[in-house]
Amino acid sequence: MKKLFTLLFLSFSLLHAGVVNVALAANVSYAIDELKTLFAKKYPDTEVKITLGGSGKLTAQINHGAPYDIFMSANMRYPNALYKQNLALTQPKIYTKGALAILSLHPHDFTKGITLIAEKSIRRIAIANPRTAPYGKASVEALQNAKLYEKVKKKFIYGESIAQTVTYAVTAADIGFIAKSALYSPKMQHFKEGRNWITVDEKLYRPIAQGIVLLKQAKDNPDAKHFYDFILSHEAKMIFKKYGYNTL
Repeated sequence: MKKLFTLLFLSFSLLHAGVVNVALAANVSYAIDELKTLFAKKYPDTEVKITLGGSGKLTAQINHGAPYDIFMSANMRYPNALYKQNLALTQPKIYTKGALAILSLHPHDFTKGITLIAEKSIRRIAIANPRTAPYGKASVEALQNAKLYEKVKKKFIYGESIAQTVTYAVTAADIGFIAKSALYSPKMQHFKEGRNWITVDEKLYRPIAQGIVLLKQAKDNPDAKHFYDFILSHEAKMIFKKYGYNTL
C-alpha cells in the first residue's frame, strides 16, 4: 500500500509539474543560475528550461515557431518587433539594463580608457556581431562616438553572441568588448578591474535596456506567468545588480 501511495503521489506530482521554456539573451547566462535557484524556492514543482543565444537569432527562431514561453532579450528592439507581429501576449518591459566592458587576458594600462584599443599592440579585437547582438551594436556605437571605429574596424573578430565574444576576448583576440555581467561569473573573477578590464564610459552608447515578453506559446501556462513576474520582481533586480547590471 505504501509503495502504491508513493507511485500515485509521484504520478500526481509529474502531472502537475510545470515547464517554462525561456529564450535567453546570452549575456544573462552568468546570472540565470542564481535567478533559477531563487525561483525554485518559490515554485519547486516548476522546471525552467533555458535556450541561450543572440537576441536576433532567438527572435528568428520565435518567428519560425520555436516553442518558447518567454523571451528575455538583450534589447527592446526584438521584443517590440514580436509584439507588433502579435507573437507576444504582453508589451515589452525592461527587466534590467546592461553595461559594456573591455576585457583582456593580459594586463594593460586601462587608465587610457577606450582609446587603449587603438594602440598598435592591439591587433585583434573581439566584438559581438552588431547585426544580431545588441551588445555588439552598442560596442560599435561607443567606438563611433569615441572617434575610433574607422581606425580599428579591420581588427574585429566577430562573435555570434556575447558569450562567444567573451571566449574570443581571452583566446583569439588581444582584447574584447563584452557584457560587464560576464565579469561577475565565478569563472571570471580572477580578472581584475583596472588590470584586465574596465567599464566602458556609458556616455558613449545608449543604455542597453533589456526587454522581456510573455509569448503566445505561454497562453495557457500559468507557470510561465509566474517566472515572468519573478524576473520583474525586486528580488530578481537585486540579483541582476549583483551581476553588474544597472537596475531600474
